Amino acid sequence: MRPPPQPLSAPWRGAAAVLISVLALRYLPWRVGGTLNLETPLSVGLSVLVLVAELMLLGHGLLQIGLGGLGGSDGRRETEAAAARLAADRLAHPERVPEVAVLVPSWGEPPELIERCLRGCLALDYPKFAVWLLDDSGRAELRALCDRLGARYLAREERRHAKAGNLNHALPGIRAELIAVFDADVVPLSSFLSRTAGLFHDPSVAFVQTPQTYMGADPLMRNLRLERWLMPDEESFYRWIEPTRQRLGAVVCAGTSFVMRRQALLEVGGFETGTTSEDLATGIRLVAAGHRGVYVPEKLSAGLAPQSIGAMAAQRCRWASGTLQILRTSANPLTIAGLKPLQRLAYLEGIVHWLLVFPFLVLLTAPLLLAVERLAPVRLEPDGLLEFAVPLFLSQLLLIRWLSDQSRGAVMPELYRWVLAYPLAKTVLLTLMGQPVAFHVTPKASALARGGGANRQLLWPLAVALAVQGVAGVRALQGLVGARGGELFMGTDRVTGLALGLVWALLNSLLILVAIRCCWDRPREDAVPWLAPQRLEGWLVGASGPEAERRRARVLAISEEGCELLVRADHPGFQGPWDLRLDHPRLEGEAWPVRVVCLSRRGLRRGRTRVGVRWEELSGVQLERLRDYLYRRPHLWPTTRAPWDPVALTMVALRLPRPVEPEGWFRRSVMPIR
Repeated sequence: MRPPPQPLSAPWRGAAAVLISVLALRYLPWRVGGTLNLETPLSVGLSVLVLVAELMLLGHGLLQIGLGGLGGSDGRRETEAAAARLAADRLAHPERVPEVAVLVPSWGEPPELIERCLRGCLALDYPKFAVWLLDDSGRAELRALCDRLGARYLAREERRHAKAGNLNHALPGIRAELIAVFDADVVPLSSFLSRTAGLFHDPSVAFVQTPQTYMGADPLMRNLRLERWLMPDEESFYRWIEPTRQRLGAVVCAGTSFVMRRQALLEVGGFETGTTSEDLATGIRLVAAGHRGVYVPEKLSAGLAPQSIGAMAAQRCRWASGTLQILRTSANPLTIAGLKPLQRLAYLEGIVHWLLVFPFLVLLTAPLLLAVERLAPVRLEPDGLLEFAVPLFLSQLLLIRWLSDQSRGAVMPELYRWVLAYPLAKTVLLTLMGQPVAFHVTPKASALARGGGANRQLLWPLAVALAVQGVAGVRALQGLVGARGGELFMGTDRVTGLALGLVWALLNSLLILVAIRCCWDRPREDAVPWLAPQRLEGWLVGASGPEAERRRARVLAISEEGCELLVRADHPGFQGPWDLRLDHPRLEGEAWPVRVVCLSRRGLRRGRTRVGVRWEELSGVQLERLRDYLYRRPHLWPTTRAPWDPVALTMVALRLPRPVEPEGWFRRSVMPIR
């Protein structure tokens, strides 16, 4: 695995932002003054509509790039200094170490998922903390689970205001200086509090946010089998947007994996209940009250991604609706007192970016309009296109990967926009009309993971969009070849517009086909995360055979259920019981009993075999050591690099025609771990 990317220094960020801004200043006068179709009132209206849509998307992109180009600390040095100070206090002045209440709000999640989270919280390497399960479903089995594990249990009778109300209900009974909040599907690393609590030595710090990452691939990555070639869209937020907010003093509180000063929270009235995005609204209130938010750019916890493309769409719609609801609360960044201008701008950008789904849909129909001569919204000459448009858009395509600290490409993340465009547009429109989406926990139950098939609610809008692109492409092609006597009787601007419409329609069609392919969920055997270790090797040893029966093995994937191994051996000789001995400090010294259930030599050289094994009767100590290795040890989750778009798009083209295969042995969707 390659070393993690290093963020661009402030001078390089600023230089890249200036370059793109200069090219945009050249582009905008040409686009406004030389490309509109002014023939008829209808063509003028369509030209202005498409121009406004384009300028909204371009302006938002330039705003993100411009804010990212500003200097300042991204939180790395402050985190290291605070962690060192806390470590020293633990040894010399233990009374200075702040007490922490770890809160796990829950509503309807499977008990095994909650147990995984609670065990992770209870294993935190920190001297003074207590773990609370805030159970809004009031289940007796969860109370018994807390009694067995040593966590505290709290439920409420009146379940108002969803997650915010659940957290606020717990505050009066807590006396700890700090509170840490984890969603019930999240498992923190053992080092979580030792890397964050020291930052509260500064009395101005009110909350500390860490990145969210997933133990498994999200549905887009999983359904296309692009785990190596497509980055989750959360990566660009936590590696690009949040460091930008840190430099501006406008850190976003993201709902889980954060620590907050209890007294500061009480001063602003607790968690905001006027929106389902209580995290963002509460963070804005704290910053406006004169406190600081700090972002720690380390992956210190991981949760479960939505288990289906439909669950992912519901999650994003809830985010969009809740974020826009903030504009109707007193946490509105436009009106709340106490924010600096750049802080207002940063928070507002994070809220209104959900509105960009509408200009995106407008541009989706532009190829069809380009194919109708009198209604074409853009008049283009080849010289102007090459001189003004191409340099601007090439600069964004080439620089976006570096500006985002290699957390995203320029094209591949658009797949999320294509798949989710229609449900998001509907949600945003209803929210603006005063009908926000009700709060529902993102489904993560095991039963959902075993399903599969197409999501029709997402498919039909994409099918309509594909038909529009098909009509646009045919019309544009007819216009290009529709000549008398072999000559085209039209101006160069018309030829250029038709050619642009054809290319545009073809590219849109390709992306829509990929988006349609994403709407078929891969069936799964279970919802247990399977992980791909960077380097984990060992020996497969015959448990009852001679001592010489030892076969070198490399772990390809590992979970609480079993392992996938690459063994230096042919098919014969795998009968009988086996022990797996692993070369890792967290796992060595144990004979891990396994049962061989699957073999494959497909695509391998002679003398190598893929072997699927399941754990056999692990002891309680072994199971805890395994869970510690899988979910809780420090430095577990790596920071990877987004591949170049040409390479990723090539892989998409190769995977697109393949049938939807269920996940199973040697076909699993796995995420990397160190």
